[in-house]
Amino acid sequence: MTSSSCIRVAAESPYDVVVGTGIVRKVADAVPASARRVAVIHSTEQASVAIAVRELLSGRFDPVPLAVADGEDAKTARVADACWQHLAQHGFTRSDAVVAVGGGAITDLAGFVAATFLRGLPVVCVPTSLLGMVDAAVGGKTGINLPEGKNLVGAFHEPTAVLCDLDTLATLPSAEIASGLAEVVKCGFIADSAILDLIRRDPRAATDVRSSALRELVERAIRVKAAIVSSDLREAGHQTGTVGREALNYGHTLGHAIEQLESYTVRHGAAVAIGMVYAAELAGLAGRLDADTVRSHRDVLASIGLPTGYTGATWAPVRDAMRVDKKARGDRLRFVILEAVARPLIYEAPEENLLAEAYRRIGAGSTG
Repeated sequence: MTSSSCIRVAAESPYDVVVGTGIVRKVADAVPASARRVAVIHSTEQASVAIAVRELLSGRFDPVPLAVADGEDAKTARVADACWQHLAQHGFTRSDAVVAVGGGAITDLAGFVAATFLRGLPVVCVPTSLLGMVDAAVGGKTGINLPEGKNLVGAFHEPTAVLCDLDTLATLPSAEIASGLAEVVKCGFIADSAILDLIRRDPRAATDVRSSALRELVERAIRVKAAIVSSDLREAGHQTGTVGREALNYGHTLGHAIEQLESYTVRHGAAVAIGMVYAAELAGLAGRLDADTVRSHRDVLASIGLPTGYTGATWAPVRDAMRVDKKARGDRLRFVILEAVARPLIYEAPEENLLAEAYRRIGAGSTG
């Protein structure tokens, strides 16, 4: 028995994001019928789900398993190269397909492999983490990391479909659920205040993978991302004077820097949570955001078990790490900040004293 809702992403190549329970059973229907071989790229953590996916595919296609490392360890040029060679050795053609099974790092990697092998194969995403469902698997951004920074090599490549089976969240640790909720909270601050209201009303239900509250939060976050991506797939909003897709980077400038400095031992969502608090403090110092909304960042994030401060490095290396952010222009940093809830904007070249003071303030906050 399946229970699902369907969210359309009306991008250059429209596709559906299906959310609910029992959704994995739909995987064979999501793969283009023209495919003969299907590479099932999965993390070693998700071997059991990958086996189920291969069995579901085997009636129509020739599934080819391809296990890779877990988490950010999978997002390297070495792993991508091994995937390309695996596809070549199994005779994949442009009519064949890729299915990604795993968290956000796996959908990033598999999407990049699909985007680049033979200049593009269809890819179906089966995210098995909350972070993957609400963020990484939706939107067509794919990529791998370099030692110098996160997601510095990538391509835009929209999936054929995204299947978000909430049943796969049941075995995840609470810290992993909280990490995914950081991206949900982000969507609340940049676009949908109802997300913040739902969390404030019952933080415990928000973190319960079996609750109707979590399902609503997932669907709301995906709808936010779908709407933004549909209007600005390739982050070209700045060319027309709008924030566009860059709004989805709220909290990510410092967040990615923390991940790099901590050698990816800090979960993405935890780093982004800290980054959102930093961006709010920066906006407050610049006179763009009121004190109550700045404070609400800490309150909402802490209520669901996310960190709101960071003391892991001095300012100089953090400033250097942020300089390789994709939004930066030369040595000038650019931040997504808020002037109110659901009113994001780009803050160009903040004054250095404000950047340093905002960092001092998050050092005084709770580290969760």
